[in-house]
Amino acid sequence: QVRLVESGGGLVQAGDSLRLSCTASSWTFSRGTMGWFRQAPGKDREFVAGLSGSAGNISYGDSVKGRSTISRDNAKNTVYLQMNSLKPDDTAVYFCAADSRSIYYRNLSSSYSYWGEGTQVTVSS
Repeated sequence: QVRLVESGGGLVQAGDSLRLSCTASSWTFSRGTMGWFRQAPGKDREFVAGLSGSAGNISYGDSVKGRSTISRDNAKNTVYLQMNSLKPDDTAVYFCAADSRSIYYRNLSSSYSYWGEGTQVTVSS
């Protein structure tokens, strides 16, 4: 059973930076896909960033493009999401997702088999 555990969320001010981490247990994901999604109250789950394949193909959601960087450390089974210039609109629960395949449609939540429980990010103005 694959377990994903997110960490790094918290309360920050607008303009601050934050790094989220997601560690996968019981699975080595060096060739699979890892992604980040977020969901704000009353809104649909939104794609943030995804990284797949041994070549590290990466994509970002429009709302965070240019402000965020996804990366991974295969030795630690961990994927990171570095977010800069945070805005109040970035306030949401951030979820880590994973799949053992190299996914093309990384922006679709239905592409992923495993999900973490989420970590809250709150950005104050």
